[in-house]
Amino acid sequence: MITGAGSRPPHDVGGRAAWRGLRALLGAVIAQALTRAFTITALERTNFRGRTVSLAGGPALAVAASVTGALGDRRTAPAVLTAGLGSGAVGLYDDIVGARPEQKAYKGFRGHVGALREGRVTSGMVKIAGVGAAALAASALLPRRRKVDVLLGAGVIAGAANLLNLLDLRPGRALKVGVAVGAPMKEMAGPVGAAGALLRSDLDEQIMLGDSGANALGAVLGVGIAARTGTWGRLAILAGLTALTLASEKVSFTKVIADTPMLRRVDEWGRRS
Repeated sequence: MITGAGSRPPHDVGGRAAWRGLRALLGAVIAQALTRAFTITALERTNFRGRTVSLAGGPALAVAASVTGALGDRRTAPAVLTAGLGSGAVGLYDDIVGARPEQKAYKGFRGHVGALREGRVTSGMVKIAGVGAAALAASALLPRRRKVDVLLGAGVIAGAANLLNLLDLRPGRALKVGVAVGAPMKEMAGPVGAAGALLRSDLDEQIMLGDSGANALGAVLGVGIAARTGTWGRLAILAGLTALTLASEKVSFTKVIADTPMLRRVDEWGRRS
């Protein structure tokens, strides 16, 4: 059969769809298996409702999203692995060390900067620096390698990682946003499958993502977004991420969601009463 330029044979389209489905399934299987493997007492935490939950979903999602995200496009595979695993590792460090009493006094970017001025390096500052370094390295591995594109790409990747972490204050919220953002990107089928597989456990308050899972998923999606955009697109997205991040220092996202009927319904869908 003769096909025109730019068209694809039906079997090729079907094969690509099957490969996306397989990556989504693989992401789900890996995320579920690693969550069970990582379930240990040291990762137990108390959530906003006072229930004991496990942070095991965080590192499980970090590994699953990074590995399966790298299968989506070989051109962006090194960047996905660098951003996802790097952000997930420093996020896990903050999840564990940040739970210590002497660390809990410092909250938010301002708190960590204030501690640094006092000569104290908090686990949160280690995470901020680590996520930034992973984002810069990942952006440098993307096809666009002009300095301005690398810097803007790093901002998008780090900003996405931070924003998803800021949203992870209620069960299922960060995963819902992650699935919604990642679903339109075909190369992100694996991370979306991994996030979807953990959604029920998150909504049931059996697990929570913590910094490890939220930062990693956000960073992986950030790579996908950066890879799809040029200089001006990255600049526009970075401006939006920066505005939301600055707003979070002044306004509670949870309150805004609670006061907006449509957002509240989506946010509460599937969650315990």
